[in-house]
Amino acid sequence: MKADVVLINGEVITVDQKNTVVEAVGVKDNRIIVVGSNQEVKNFIGEETDIIDLQGKTILPGFIDSHIHLILYGVNQLAVSCKAEHMDSIESLLDNLRKKALKTPKGEWIRAWGFNETVVKEKRYPTIAELDAISTEHPIIVSRTCNHISVVNSKALEIAQIHENTPDPNGGVIEKNQEGRLTGRLIEAAHMVMNEVASYTGSELMKAVKIASDHFIAAGITSIHEAGGYGSESYRLLQQAVMSKDIRVRIYAMIGALNNSHEFVNKMVEAGVVTGTGDERFKVGPAKLFIDGSSTGPTIATREPYSSDSDNFGILYYNEEEIYEVLGEAHKKGYQITVHAQGDKAIEMYLNCIEKALKDSPRRNHRHRIEHAGVSSPDLQERMKKLQVIPIPNPPFPYEFGEIYVQHYGERVNYMYAVRDFIDSGIMAAGGSDAPVTDYNPLLGIHVAVNRKSQSGMKIGDNQSISVMEAIKLYTWNGAYASFDEEIKGSIEVGKLADLVILNDSILRINPNQIKDLKVETTIIDGEIIYQREKLPKI
Repeated sequence: MKADVVLINGEVITVDQKNTVVEAVGVKDNRIIVVGSNQEVKNFIGEETDIIDLQGKTILPGFIDSHIHLILYGVNQLAVSCKAEHMDSIESLLDNLRKKALKTPKGEWIRAWGFNETVVKEKRYPTIAELDAISTEHPIIVSRTCNHISVVNSKALEIAQIHENTPDPNGGVIEKNQEGRLTGRLIEAAHMVMNEVASYTGSELMKAVKIASDHFIAAGITSIHEAGGYGSESYRLLQQAVMSKDIRVRIYAMIGALNNSHEFVNKMVEAGVVTGTGDERFKVGPAKLFIDGSSTGPTIATREPYSSDSDNFGILYYNEEEIYEVLGEAHKKGYQITVHAQGDKAIEMYLNCIEKALKDSPRRNHRHRIEHAGVSSPDLQERMKKLQVIPIPNPPFPYEFGEIYVQHYGERVNYMYAVRDFIDSGIMAAGGSDAPVTDYNPLLGIHVAVNRKSQSGMKIGDNQSISVMEAIKLYTWNGAYASFDEEIKGSIEVGKLADLVILNDSILRINPNQIKDLKVETTIIDGEIIYQREKLPKI
């Protein structure tokens, strides 16, 4: 058999069980057919084989982001970005919203995303009065970077039928001032309701998913675990976009929604569409519930009060019995299950449910997950190992939000996103960015997992630092394992899918403090080059 393409003279990090590093790899159709030395791979060169000289650069398995929101990231690209460099104040935000209003037909939504009150000059949220001053004829929503809190104007509240007498939804707060008047700030479940009201048109969503897919591929991401958006509508859209090839990344789609997540899970369980249904391009993932809040909000559910507020223990969407009622049934029916759980209280509640589910309906190789697993104290780690639960931490979070974590959680940062502890305890964990909450770039995630420093250089729980090879595995083989796909992807081995990423330098030889500065040069999916920053030299 002769290869269609061989890549030689490289640093081929295979991520096999021995972490072998070789020189070359050969691809036929959409599969890897040879991995080894230059000489070994040259035996697979025929007259029509393309030969690419890597010139010492790193080639890796395609990155797998095990927790990301493709649709939410995509639609944000159609809105005002509060993460742009010039957006350093409320004043600049309001100015950009005014400009957007001038170009937007009356009655249509004006949206902004990525707002962070801790980094703007004023150190506060915009007010409903400031948003109303921009327009009362357009509904306006400004979503916080965590996507768990928003501020809206009066028109948006009117459309959502939220008024001063509207009760708080379970797990959320419709904020009012001391006089009982609406401030426009919506927290957790109240924000999720508004997020659904402010949804996009079908054509906007199709445009958004193509943008997101293209951006992820340019970052070397070849597979994602889609963490949910607008429920069944999102699910249908993702499948259609994969079939039309508007989405090129492979998708393992969680059965979850930002608003009333239990309703979507119950519908899918009743329909009988079980985890694993699908193919190599789109596959049904775990049943997922949202059970607590945002690590930066801060609204996560903790066992001890926040260091910044002795009366604050966070927010829970469901009690333990409600979690078990939904996910215990899903487990019984054969689904992989997972939850959004950031605080140690939320994690503990979920582990109690898994323990009960496995006692009631024993099952091997269930691979139940915990999305985020933010505050993972040693006693919870012990239970995760015993129950064989897979945590999905977010390595890049300390880079953008580290100082916020120190403020709100104090010493607990030493076991937040506790990847070192997970590895040392023999707990399988996979890495996810949670984009658009933070940057989707896997190289940044690897950088922060290795260095555990914030953007300002502050050490954030640096006892959880891991090696470069361990960090690479978080974003490759471990991600494949978390979706039952380790036999077909996650490493560069013969017989596996030819999903590969080429960097512009050597990730093993570069200074670890410069990993985030590496660039993806080429992304290959199914043996096809679908992104190139610069053309690779052929021999």
